Amino acid sequence: MKYIVPAIIALTALPVMAFAAMPLMTSGDNDRGEEVYQETCIACHGADGSGALPGITPDFTAPDGPLSKSDEELMTNIIEGFQSPGSQMAMPPLGGNDDLTEEDVQAVIDYMKDEFLDD
Repeated sequence: MKYIVPAIIALTALPVMAFAAMPLMTSGDNDRGEEVYQETCIACHGADGSGALPGITPDFTAPDGPLSKSDEELMTNIIEGFQSPGSQMAMPPLGGNDDLTEEDVQAVIDYMKDEFLDD
């Protein structure tokens, strides 16, 4: 019995500890993501995420569109550049902004998913 109570307490604490370890998006991250989008992405992807260049840039608001991909895949596409199937033009690495960091890229991914996808 003396081992059961500590084991129950430890098992009960695991989900709380795991949740506490998860990074939370702060308003500063969302603000940075919006700033990156406004400075780097908006010209091609549009203010509403539907694509400013029809047939060339993808629609971020589509449920099965690019934002349905994992963050890891989106991160790779943004960092390395990407050409959507059927598009006549590729997005350059980092959207052409070599000053972006991985943190900036993650912030803009979080911003786009929050802004353009219906939950």
